[in-house]
Amino acid sequence: MTDKSDLLILGATGYTGRLITRYLSVHPQRKSFTFAVGARSSAKLQVLLEEFNLQSSIRTVQVDVTKPADIERAVKSTRVVINTVGPYWRWGTPVVEACAKHGVHYVDLTGEGVWIRHIILQYDFVANKTGAIIVPSCGYDSIPSDVTAYLANKTLKSLPTPLNVGTCTTVHGVKGGISGGTISSAITMIEDVPKKDARESAPAYSLSPIKGPPVPRVPLYYRLPVPGARPLIGAFFFMKPTNQALVQRTFGLLEYEARISNSKETQLSRYGPDFVYDEFLTMSSVFGAVSFTLLFGTVFFLFAFVTPFRWLAKKFLPQPGAGPSDEDMQHGYMTATNITKSTSEPPVYVKTVMKGKGDPGYLLTAIMISESALSLIFPPGSNINSPEAARAALPHLARRGGGILTPMTAFGDVLIRRLEGSGRFEFSSSVIEGDAKKRK
Repeated sequence: MTDKSDLLILGATGYTGRLITRYLSVHPQRKSFTFAVGARSSAKLQVLLEEFNLQSSIRTVQVDVTKPADIERAVKSTRVVINTVGPYWRWGTPVVEACAKHGVHYVDLTGEGVWIRHIILQYDFVANKTGAIIVPSCGYDSIPSDVTAYLANKTLKSLPTPLNVGTCTTVHGVKGGISGGTISSAITMIEDVPKKDARESAPAYSLSPIKGPPVPRVPLYYRLPVPGARPLIGAFFFMKPTNQALVQRTFGLLEYEARISNSKETQLSRYGPDFVYDEFLTMSSVFGAVSFTLLFGTVFFLFAFVTPFRWLAKKFLPQPGAGPSDEDMQHGYMTATNITKSTSEPPVYVKTVMKGKGDPGYLLTAIMISESALSLIFPPGSNINSPEAARAALPHLARRGGGILTPMTAFGDVLIRRLEGSGRFEFSSSVIEGDAKKRK
C-alpha cells in the first residue's frame, strides 16, 4: 500500500461517513483505487474497519480538524478529500485552506451558503493557482438542482439552432429523514455566523461572479405551468436558498467564461445572460402548499428568534450522527423535475427529470459525494486509475485549473454517467413544446 491514498474520508465514523465508507468498500471499481478513513478517535476507526471487514486494506488517519498540524498531515496524504465534518462554518475552513494550499482536490456535503461564500473569497484564487478542485455541496445539497439546470441547458443547446435559457424551475419531490447534521448547520447559521456575513450572503447571486436578472419573490404557493400537462403546485423548499445560490454560481462561472472566451465549448456551456433559477417543494393542492409555507415560516421564526424554542429543538430533533435504519433508507426516494423555458420567440420548453431510489439525505447523498470524488480518479468508462486522464475528461473550468467550483462546472457529464452507473439514479431531458426544426 502506498503512503498516499486516492481518497480520504474525513469524519468516517459519523453516520454519513460510515455510509460513504461502506459504499466505497464494495464499489465495482474498488480494486482500482485506495482510500483511507479519518476521524478523531483511533478506537472508533478500528471499530469501523472491523464492522466492514476492512482491516487489511484501509489506512486509518487520526485527525482532529481543530488542529492545523493534523489537517496538514492528513491532506498531504491523499489526492482527494471527502469531508463530512460539519457544521462547515465551524470546522470546514482549515481543511479547505490546506487543500487549496497543497493542490489537493476536495468535496463536501455543506448546505451552508454563507460558508461557501467565505471560502470563495478566501481560497478560490489560491486553489486556481495550485490546481485544487474544491467542490462544496456534493450531496442532496445541491446536486439535483445543479444537474437538472445543467441538463436543461444542454438540451436547448443541442437543437439545430442552440438556444439560451430563460426561466428554469426545479420541483422537488422527496421522501426521507431529516439529517441531524442539517439541523446542526441551521443552528450554527443562527447562533455562530456574524450578522454581517449573513446579510452579505443573502442576496441573489452572492456566490456568482456575475449578477443575473432579478429572481421572483417567495409566494404563498407556487404554480408552474407545464405545456401539455397539469401545472405543478408547491410550497417553499427549505433547501432552496443554498440550492439557488449554488446554481446561480454555476450560471455565473459559465457566463463569465463565455464572455472572455469565444470557443464553441464555452458558448454551448453558458446558460445565457437572462437565466433565472427558482425551485420549490411539490404539493398536491394549493391549500396544502399555502398551509405548508405558513407553517414553515412560523417554525423558522420561532427557531431563529425564540431562544427557548431553539433549546427545545436541540433536545428533541435528530442529533448529528443519527440517522434512519437501512430498511427505512431503502424506502426513500427523490424526484427533481425541471421545467425550463428558452428566451426565443416562440419559446421552447424542456422537461428534465432526475430520479433517485433511496433516502436522499443519507443513502443517495453517500453515493453522490462518492461518485463526485471518483470522477477525479477515473476517466469516463474506464477502470484505469489515472487522475491526469480523468481531469482531461472534465468540463473546461476543471481542466484549466482549480478553484471553488460547483458539481456541474467541476464534473458535468462525467458525474451524471457515474450516477447512472450506480443503478440508483435515472436522468431524462427533452423538449416538450416548440418546433425546434424551424430554428435552423
